[in-house]
Amino acid sequence: MKFRLYFALIMSCVLSFFMSGWITFVNLGSHPEFVLFWMKAWSFAWPAAATISFLSAPEIQKFSAWLAKKV
Repeated sequence: MKFRLYFALIMSCVLSFFMSGWITFVNLGSHPEFVLFWMKAWSFAWPAAATISFLSAPEIQKFSAWLAKKV
């Protein structure tokens, strides 16, 4: 359980950080306050991503194992 929690926190942190940066850039371009907008978006994205990652991980792992056997 501890591994699952740490994994969800770290993976969601990294993914939400880069994805929120990318989407902020796509929406605003090279805005003077880009970093401020990015960090605000990330502060909302990370808790949501962590929760989703923690709750959905077991089912996604099962599906991935099934898919790996089929393909």
